[in-house]
Amino acid sequence: MKRHAFPFAVAILSASIVGCGYSEDEWQAQLAKYEALAQKQNTTQSELDEARARLAQLESELEAMGLQLKTQGAEKSDLEAALAEYKKRAEVLERIRQRFEKLRAKLQKLTQLGLKVEIRNNRMVISLPGDVLFASGKDKLRKDGLKILDQVAEVIRSDATLAKRHYQVAGHTDDQKLKNTKRRFKDNWGLSVMRARQVLVYMVSATDSKGGGGGLAPKLWHAAGYGETDSLAANDTKEGRQKNRRVELILMPNVEEMLDLKQLI
Repeated sequence: MKRHAFPFAVAILSASIVGCGYSEDEWQAQLAKYEALAQKQNTTQSELDEARARLAQLESELEAMGLQLKTQGAEKSDLEAALAEYKKRAEVLERIRQRFEKLRAKLQKLTQLGLKVEIRNNRMVISLPGDVLFASGKDKLRKDGLKILDQVAEVIRSDATLAKRHYQVAGHTDDQKLKNTKRRFKDNWGLSVMRARQVLVYMVSATDSKGGGGGLAPKLWHAAGYGETDSLAANDTKEGRQKNRRVELILMPNVEEMLDLKQLI
């Protein structure tokens, strides 16, 4: 029903009540009832418009952050039901936005170190440059790479929330084939897996007197190799290939985050 339908209905009701000989008190009571209904509908419509606007704003903010969320609007004729649905979705998106903002703030120290922290595929990702960590075609961590891992581990270890999260260490390569396929890596899949493993082993190793080793909980970490299958840039330039050679530390969704995302399906 349109927003201005109730005033019209009130006018018709007024004429019908007078014609049927109702008392003035009865007429006023009925008029007040329908005016209240009209006011309630207008208020609900206004709240629905505000909820829709807030939902659209949150979706825009999250998309700008990198989240890929396509929520379905409430397609309901009943205003109160539609309003409740929009408010529910807006609350979920607000929780997601706040959660990622808090994670981003906790990882701010890493961006100050020059590392890239972003949201990809709805997950917070810390990107470590592969050429700094490893020499070409090798899986032995360089000294500069170890220094970076020490700094990353210290940030995670010193924050109770970050230290309790689950992480995936993801290895990535460019599309250049290995020159010596007889080596133990065999191909880019093998190289990416072994590089991820080396980073993982260091991150969960106990810290020594010189500060080496990440000292993080082994049960919260796992490794994966993606080879050349998850490129960030085209491999037809030197810069693009360099960007694709990387190791990512991915904060895996926890139960609460998965439940929130499920509500938007």
